[in-house]
Amino acid sequence: MKPLLNTEAFSKKSFICLSTLLPVGQNLGCHGNCATAEMSSEEAESAVQVVHVSQCDSAQLVWRMQDVAAVRSLGLVGALLGSLPRTPRQNVRLGRPLLLLPEEERLLGQRGALAVGTADSQSDAPEPVHQVALYEETLRQSYRQQRVLALQDRKAAVLRAMGSSPTGSEVDGEESTRRRLEDLERHFSFPHSAMAVQLSTARARPAPPLSACGAVRTPAARARHRVFADLRGRGFYLTSAGKFGGDFLAYPGDPLRFHAHFICVCVRADEQVLLSDLLAAARLGSNVKKTLVLCSPRDDDGGGVTYSSLQWSGMV
Repeated sequence: MKPLLNTEAFSKKSFICLSTLLPVGQNLGCHGNCATAEMSSEEAESAVQVVHVSQCDSAQLVWRMQDVAAVRSLGLVGALLGSLPRTPRQNVRLGRPLLLLPEEERLLGQRGALAVGTADSQSDAPEPVHQVALYEETLRQSYRQQRVLALQDRKAAVLRAMGSSPTGSEVDGEESTRRRLEDLERHFSFPHSAMAVQLSTARARPAPPLSACGAVRTPAARARHRVFADLRGRGFYLTSAGKFGGDFLAYPGDPLRFHAHFICVCVRADEQVLLSDLLAAARLGSNVKKTLVLCSPRDDDGGGVTYSSLQWSGMV
């Protein structure tokens, strides 16, 4: 493996700590929860459930609730993209569909848990007439309800504005407020474009046939998959680390209960890395209280992965 950095290029006023080829128990310690998260091969095979995946361009989406539960039971996290029915206008908490990483899709395919080219009897048949009518009636009812709520909000705003403005007398103020509310109710307009529409997730249409491993097979993609599979086999939960400048965020347990400990950057053994990029990534990891880990798949020793932790250790 070629050296990833030249220590002579470091400034004398700052330094970082690089630990390479340490045992995983020391370098990527998983504090008490990874052992329970790991599953033996026999248990994993017996617990495998088929996951139906829909393909939207290059994105792999999971719509059904039972499929999302099956993905989570395998220790895969994904990312929720859809809006919640009761709070469709917020983006803090999201719902289905679940977007899978290419590495998660490929791992499902290798475990035999990915439905390939699933077909449904209604995939090519048109929707029944009564279902179309029911859907259109649901939209009309939703529009009426949202119009009532919007009108109530507008009336409340008028009442607040009238209550804060000085008036000549109490009787004149009540009469003016009543006229304003009547005019608002007669001329209120709620356009259909402002209506929030709920996406149907219970009856997602099946996707066209797709391969079990639809990602592009580039050297970088293969390296990412090997790192993902190795870390998942050690019990870590992984999510995308794009906003942290890495490939994966590694959690010691379920991300709903734990913070990420590591920012994983996949670096091939024959790849040259700029020192400035390593310094920037290490500094970012230090600022967010995470350790930067360089993950390099090996071609020997059974194709394992070498992990090198990179962390700021002080200033002089």
